[in-house]
Amino acid sequence: MGKLVRPEAAISGSRGQRKIFAVTWLTYAGFYLCRKNLSIALPALHTASGLGSMDLANIVFGYSLLYALGQFGCGFLSDRFGPGRVVGTGLVLIVAGNLLMGFNGSLLWLLIFACVNGIGQSTGWSGLVKIMASWFSSRQRGVVMAWWGTNYVLGGFLATAFATWAVSQQWLLPSLGWRRGFILPAAVLAVVAVAFFLMVRDAPETDQSRDSAKAAGPIPDPIPDPIPDGHASHAAWREVRALLSNRAIWLIGASYFLLEMCRYALMFWLPYYMVNRLHYGLTASGYLSSLYELVGVAGAVTAGYISDHWMQSRRAPVSVLMLCGFSMVVLAQTATASLSPVTTGVAISLAGMLSYGPDTLLSGAAAQDIGQAKAAATASGLIDGIGHLGALISPYLVIYVSEHYGWDRLFLVFAAAGFAAAGMLIPLWNLKPSDHSETIAPPLGPLDRELTSNL
Repeated sequence: MGKLVRPEAAISGSRGQRKIFAVTWLTYAGFYLCRKNLSIALPALHTASGLGSMDLANIVFGYSLLYALGQFGCGFLSDRFGPGRVVGTGLVLIVAGNLLMGFNGSLLWLLIFACVNGIGQSTGWSGLVKIMASWFSSRQRGVVMAWWGTNYVLGGFLATAFATWAVSQQWLLPSLGWRRGFILPAAVLAVVAVAFFLMVRDAPETDQSRDSAKAAGPIPDPIPDPIPDGHASHAAWREVRALLSNRAIWLIGASYFLLEMCRYALMFWLPYYMVNRLHYGLTASGYLSSLYELVGVAGAVTAGYISDHWMQSRRAPVSVLMLCGFSMVVLAQTATASLSPVTTGVAISLAGMLSYGPDTLLSGAAAQDIGQAKAAATASGLIDGIGHLGALISPYLVIYVSEHYGWDRLFLVFAAAGFAAAGMLIPLWNLKPSDHSETIAPPLGPLDRELTSNL
């Protein structure tokens, strides 16, 4: 097969496309500065503020609830009013929520502003996926979105490392203690937000920009003509009804539900697991847990490359194989947990690689395949919203199973969920994106029509 596509080759279009890729990548990576910091702060809050395990679970639940509910609405809002406005509003809420979380360690205060943070966080993925769908062609969607999807994988790693440093270092604002874990990430994200406001447009705006993109390389799929204001709301709801009648979105959403349940449990609770079950120090646990995202970068890029270049842009086969691999890794962790920090680090790395690959494909390229440029945010919001209902239950799953049956049983639950998530994608094994359909016509969407012709 051909050589691995470099990121600069995958986005070899106009200067505007490269700028959009870079700034939206940085923006969503920045979202994680104020998301992963909560997982690092949990053990510190447990010690410094006297919050119990269930208190911590309630904070994570509040964040996850507002994040999940927001996903369903924010995708529609981005398609209706423009993703720039929606994402920009979210950035303001995130920065404000995290700054305020750093002012008080009480349960009610942290819960309220964790919810504010969750609302803001819910604007990001669907809105930015919408922008990418408007600026880039579907011909290498798997590769482009795989490279772009490293924003939350690498961003999660960097955010974990930064939050660990912010909480544990003593020379900068030493009197703040655990509060640094909220205040410093918010300050960095505020700078990223300024770049987003100044540099990002929702879509190519002029014929000249599209002519320039065409001369430079692949251009985005055609962007539908604006709908008259009197019919915009009706058309938007018609698209939502069409998406809801598409069985592919429900199968992908169900699989993503289980995947996100596992991914968020690991993302938020790995440091807590290593401190309480493996008896590692807080600093070592923070840095070891960051391997989950760091090595996940390789999984995201590999999944996209294989999907486009070896699987004819089919997302399901790659996702199924990687999900099964993830289940095998977490099964092995039950037998190797007590060996050494090295084996734990290897297991965390493999779990990250094998979970972030399907995560990127299902929430990125597959959502764009279904919604196309016109309704990419709505499709992405539906899939991400369903997935984050799984994230919603993850803190209670972790606390209940670990306290009543032990951490090893919890990893058995993760393995079963991974195999089930893989099984839900098998009916979509031969599914390919439609290259031409920019509208969504019930009862069959573009993916269902392609499925019918291939099976």
